[in-house]
Amino acid sequence: MRALLLRLHVLDRVAIGLLATGLLCVATGLLPTGSASDAMTRIAPLLAFLGTVIVLAELTSRAEVFDVVAARVARAGKGSYPLLFLLCVLFASVTTIALNLDTTAVLLTPVMLALASRVGIAPVPLAMTTVWLANTASLLLPVSNLTNLLAANRVALSPLGLAGRMWAPQLAALSVTMACLWLFFWRRGRREGPVADGSGLMAAVPVSGPGTARADDVRADAADRYVPPAVHRPADRVLFRACALACAGFLLAILVADVPLWTASGTAALVAVTAFGVRQRSALRLSLVPWRLLVMVPGMFLVVETFDAHGLHHLLAAAVGIDGGTLGLFRAAGVGGGLSNALNNLPVYLAGEAAVPVGNHDQLLALLVGTNAGPVITPWASLATLLWYERCHAYGVRVPVGRLMGTGAVLAVCAVAAAVAALALTR
Repeated sequence: MRALLLRLHVLDRVAIGLLATGLLCVATGLLPTGSASDAMTRIAPLLAFLGTVIVLAELTSRAEVFDVVAARVARAGKGSYPLLFLLCVLFASVTTIALNLDTTAVLLTPVMLALASRVGIAPVPLAMTTVWLANTASLLLPVSNLTNLLAANRVALSPLGLAGRMWAPQLAALSVTMACLWLFFWRRGRREGPVADGSGLMAAVPVSGPGTARADDVRADAADRYVPPAVHRPADRVLFRACALACAGFLLAILVADVPLWTASGTAALVAVTAFGVRQRSALRLSLVPWRLLVMVPGMFLVVETFDAHGLHHLLAAAVGIDGGTLGLFRAAGVGGGLSNALNNLPVYLAGEAAVPVGNHDQLLALLVGTNAGPVITPWASLATLLWYERCHAYGVRVPVGRLMGTGAVLAVCAVAAAVAALALTR
């Protein structure tokens, strides 16, 4: 058993450890069974969404939908890396704002990784663009983040009302994110690849399977130029169309239809599975299911619920305080961002919301800034980051945890500070 555990990825061991700890808390009575049951009832739809949307993403990738989109984005960049950078930032930001940060993490990450191989740069800059903007671009609309829905209900703001209050913090967070992305990953000397960049950041590109560039697709030219790739044509057009329609239906359903996320993702995944069952049954296997996430998320919630049952609420109330002034805003955002990276932003927001005085709307929005834009340091800080990490792992791309945490810490501090300052200035 010990040898088996040692062979597992570090995040697999973390997931198993979290679930074992959570179950031990329930078994020993540290967490009342009623609280545990309530927690599992709340996250059941979330787990259904996670399982089905990952299967959808995996099969859509195998159908080469992401390769087609990546080639089109690369061609739109017209050979200019700075223009490509702006297009990628715009693409990721709009996807997060209009759809959902988890959708960005699942569906956009494969597009970005496929794009990297087609423009001759390391995949890490494009991967980091996705995960950072999935978090920092999620402040504007209720649909952008589950925490936004909770906050909008608490402060009685409509979608337009929330956008009217959060446009300045969102703009500030995006500006800081763009600056950090260019400085750490996109500028000359940092984006070269595809195996390693000048900073020692290593990344592996798959040698076969979805996302792999053909030999004539990787054609780097001058330092700030690349040769746009040819139009990508999928090998199986039936699978391509079926999965493209499944993804389009999923996005349309969560945009305009009043259906739960898990229903939309489950239906879309069923379409993709059916298409592969008819055309390429060998691709359907149990490893498509994201077992690591399905183990980690229940364990994480059980552990946080245990902390909450033994004083986390009182600790958060003392840490956040009752000051609705400018210093109180920075304090709430700092606590939210810090604890999100230690635990996870969703349970931290839920616990923090209860600690903020009912009338302190700006303080609650500052907590929202911290729990949305701050969770970019640890791989488990937000569900979107976990989903992104899973996608990167599936594509063979490795982002060293030390580098992820170091650059993420700079972004978290600067983006949260800038967004809270903008929130305070537009009161």
